[in-house]
Amino acid sequence: MDIKAKIMDSRDLDRTVTRLAHEIIEHNKGSENIVLLGMRTRGDFLAKRIQAKIHSIEGVKPNLGTLDATLYRDDFRIRLKQPEVSVTDISFDISEKDVILIDDVLYTGRTVRAALDAIMDLGRPNTIQFCVLVDRGHREMPITADYIGKNIPTSINEEVKVKMTEIDDEDSVYLVEIIND
Repeated sequence: MDIKAKIMDSRDLDRTVTRLAHEIIEHNKGSENIVLLGMRTRGDFLAKRIQAKIHSIEGVKPNLGTLDATLYRDDFRIRLKQPEVSVTDISFDISEKDVILIDDVLYTGRTVRAALDAIMDLGRPNTIQFCVLVDRGHREMPITADYIGKNIPTSINEEVKVKMTEIDDEDSVYLVEIIND
């Protein structure tokens, strides 16, 4: 893996999270009916940061849950010999709520499609909206995000790597080239 470019540093990431929080509030005419669901792993940390921004802007702290859609994926048996399953932690009712699903990178759309199935098993929300830090293109499913931090067109041999201090050594977004030996 070869780093081609640093797309965002910690200040850029913070500004982007602030903008996404404002867009979510504006679109939903406030934050009273929204709930945030972060997708494992970095989407979960991104959701926590958006929750904190919404709280500082609105004075309301939306419910926050964590969603793992691994077992809902249509390709997990093909791609993953032994799927690594994490815990879904949603301790509130999502029925008639405006669910904001949050992830770090949108690529093929398969993970989001799986997440939609998982959400529908939990209740019947008013709306499901999708927020992503980076949209890198190459969709295999008809999925789009409602809130996009940054569009980064990539080639098939490139990836977007999001780093967050909660599990990595920094807050940043990199464009990397995958080198196949």
